[in-house]
Amino acid sequence: MEHLEIERKFLVVSDAYKKEATSQVRIAQGFLNTDPERTVRVRIKGNQGFLTVKGPSNSSGTTRFEWETEISVTEATNLIDLCEDVILEKVRFEVPLGNHFFEVDEFLGENKGLVIAEVELKHEDEAFEKPKWLGDEVTGQPKYYNSQLSKNPFLQW
Repeated sequence: MEHLEIERKFLVVSDAYKKEATSQVRIAQGFLNTDPERTVRVRIKGNQGFLTVKGPSNSSGTTRFEWETEISVTEATNLIDLCEDVILEKVRFEVPLGNHFFEVDEFLGENKGLVIAEVELKHEDEAFEKPKWLGDEVTGQPKYYNSQLSKNPFLQW
């Protein structure tokens, strides 16, 4: 099946990733639908807009269908106005390590204090180098999904 996203998520235990990052960008995103069977996300990343549809995760939480298309920032802004609950704001740092890139999201607003790293893989059991700042794995734990953070923000845990 095309459009499969395979990724693992981890908590981050220090800010050492900032020194290793090759880029950073501010992201605002909201959800038109947070049903785990069909999540629909609107995102403004820097000066680009995106509409993303994600399907349900497999049993391990590592793999799911993902379809994304670029839309104008104006369209994304208008759609964000229709989104559910909390609009997520974060700064994403891209950190290369070996053959992989880690995307480290430093959450702001209602989720301030939460920092999560994701690594995309070609297959579920693919080996990857783990940086020293990587903490506990939270792959497959729904409370760490962005769609759930918009309904139950980190500061309310």
